[in-house]
Amino acid sequence: MIGGTYIERVWLFPKPVFGFVLDTLNFFIASMMKNFPFHLSLPSKDLQKTKKFYLEILGASLGRSTDQWIDIDLYQNQITFTKAGDFNFEYKSYRLGTEILPSFHFGIIVDTDLWCKLYARLSPLDLDITTEVTFLEDKVGEHLSFFIQDPNGYMVEFKSFKNNNEIFSTA
Repeated sequence: MIGGTYIERVWLFPKPVFGFVLDTLNFFIASMMKNFPFHLSLPSKDLQKTKKFYLEILGASLGRSTDQWIDIDLYQNQITFTKAGDFNFEYKSYRLGTEILPSFHFGIIVDTDLWCKLYARLSPLDLDITTEVTFLEDKVGEHLSFFIQDPNGYMVEFKSFKNNNEIFSTA
């Protein structure tokens, strides 16, 4: 307990200062609560290969699972893979600057330090991984990005923004 008794707390933190501390704490808590984790459910061609890729290659954690589905904890986000066997999966693409990107992909936004460590660790492995690219260079939303293909054919993007305040900026 800060300051001991109620009288000591009031004396140590007069109302304006104590109010500021509470307002700052409430702002911090509200900001944290805005970052809701996402959930995504996708079909899987092979649950065991998928599990191995996400746990051993990407360093994710395993959540609940059965012989029909697995939950993967990828940076506090829940991806459920369901047993589906072979399915038809075609990549359609789009252009961003001079790059052609897969339309259907999902990704994780991480800080630059973690992004660099991930790229350095994953790029020498015998995986389907793109080279690092800077998108929107010298523009709002500038970010580093690379894609890696999982055993199901999904492209997983890892991106790091130069300025996190620009993640959703439009101008």
